[in-house]
Amino acid sequence: MLSEMSVSALAGQFFGLVALVICLVAFASKNDDRLLVLLISANVAFALQFVFFASWTAAALTLLVIVRIILARRFVGSNVVMIGVLVANVVAATLTWQSAVDTLPLTAATLGTVGMFMLRGIAMRVVLGLAAFAWMLNNVIIGSVGGTLAEGLIVVTNMVTIILMLRAKRRYPDVFEEKVEQEGVK
Repeated sequence: MLSEMSVSALAGQFFGLVALVICLVAFASKNDDRLLVLLISANVAFALQFVFFASWTAAALTLLVIVRIILARRFVGSNVVMIGVLVANVVAATLTWQSAVDTLPLTAATLGTVGMFMLRGIAMRVVLGLAAFAWMLNNVIIGSVGGTLAEGLIVVTNMVTIILMLRAKRRYPDVFEEKVEQEGVK
């Protein structure tokens, strides 16, 4: 099977696997700053993967994901910055569009943008999980093993985290009510 693959496809598989390894290390990190740097690094590997698979919309939107991660952390809840990122996503997708498959990365980028800027807690993880699922489907279609596994890992991790958060919310409802009240004051 490997002998039948082009050099470009092999390079795409390689960078997909690199992204998978970086994602594993990132999600094991308890330090937010380290997590951010690792997620940026993983997205550089994903972008290279998409370039080698000639999936231009996914590559362009993945580069914008890197910018979005930085902006969403700095401008939490900013409608103006979020709209700017959404417009950039649409422009990038329009300029690179090849087929209906490009709907998946555009959907993923849109969900990820709204989730990171506007949502927190369980709602954010649900939306980011849906974004990861769209990325995973895109990776399945283009044939990236590492990319599919990485996004599958993100989907499963989000599901487990959501379940743990729901259990904690049921077990300690007072803590969650206080947190909501405190966030509403800001």
